[in-house]
Amino acid sequence: MKSRISSFLAIIAAGTILNACAPSTPTPATEAEPLSDTTKTVEQKPIATEPSKTQEVESAPPSFQSSALDSYRLETPENIPVMAPVKSETISPDPLAEVEKKNAIDPYTAFPALADEVFAHAESLYNSGNADSAVAYLERFRIIKPLWGEWEAKVDSMLNVYDKTRREHAKQFEPLVLEIQNMNRAHAAYSMVAETADSLIALAPGDSLTRWANSQKQLAYNNTLTKAKKEFAEIKSLADDKAQFAEAEKKALTFQMRYRDFEDALHIQELVDHIHELALATDEAAVKYWEKNDPAQALAKADTLIEANKFAEAKNTLNKLKASKLRKEATAKLNTLGDTFCNAKRKETSQIFAKAQKQKDPAKKRELLQQAIAPLDKCLSEYPNNSQKRKILENKQFLEKELAK
Repeated sequence: MKSRISSFLAIIAAGTILNACAPSTPTPATEAEPLSDTTKTVEQKPIATEPSKTQEVESAPPSFQSSALDSYRLETPENIPVMAPVKSETISPDPLAEVEKKNAIDPYTAFPALADEVFAHAESLYNSGNADSAVAYLERFRIIKPLWGEWEAKVDSMLNVYDKTRREHAKQFEPLVLEIQNMNRAHAAYSMVAETADSLIALAPGDSLTRWANSQKQLAYNNTLTKAKKEFAEIKSLADDKAQFAEAEKKALTFQMRYRDFEDALHIQELVDHIHELALATDEAAVKYWEKNDPAQALAKADTLIEANKFAEAKNTLNKLKASKLRKEATAKLNTLGDTFCNAKRKETSQIFAKAQKQKDPAKKRELLQQAIAPLDKCLSEYPNNSQKRKILENKQFLEKELAK
């Protein structure tokens, strides 16, 4: 009995493919009940198809044609928009979507699956030698076709009522919808769009409009974040590249107030602290010096000093230039100076090590190995973050092992 009930439910649910199953074969009179006039009329009605986007707009009141409704029209498998997932850090997940996932049955997968079970059961009966039972079972499947016509009529009726209610309900919110759209077209600040969108959501406009409002908030967030990242880089460049610490710090504090919603994404407080630390580490006298002297000339002089292996003088000049508008160029030149200086020290170490290898006296050899380590230590102390640091440390470890023998 339980199996029969299960099969019957499967038969009822599988109506979505009936037209393919029995296009013209007459229904056995012994199984099918007489059709009422209403049922016959419904059966002859062609299957309704979803109206196109153009048809939907034309069916709306004239004042609402080509309006914001198209932005949040009813979602169906044909017109569900493909959107990027909403960031959990900015907008809360849509509770309506979660409810639908848990409770809704997808007819586009559920009905065909149930129909496949019907076919499989009929084939099982036939393969086991029960052809009569298989025929009777399939005939019961076919006579459900009139019921599908009734269900289709019911769906059309419900759609008419629901869609009319949806349109009337949505029209109340058109001013807010247009305002949000215009804000995003003008790339308005995220805080403004979010405030307006939240006001719309608070009015309980319905599931489609609620989703649309959340997607507009996400769009505004992305637009504002892109703009904020550009401003962030410009402020950081003022401090890192041009040594304009006071101006950079002022702009950073203003930036922090304007983009409070983006602290987690941009770490704005870290930028403020970074600029403040650079300002504290910069000699005020050097800043004033470059107000009256040309940093470009000093940078050219540093090149000459490096070529002459006057590393100490070049370093002092470049460090002083870090307080000028050519801070970026001075920093890059310091990195080059570090590489040049450490290369010279590695060469010096290599020469001393070669002498140590030729020395037969263990004490003198040990003394030379210690001397060979000194240039490497000098490199590490003068330029602790130079690009050759790894090689320098490896060379030093090798010499220390030689000393330990």
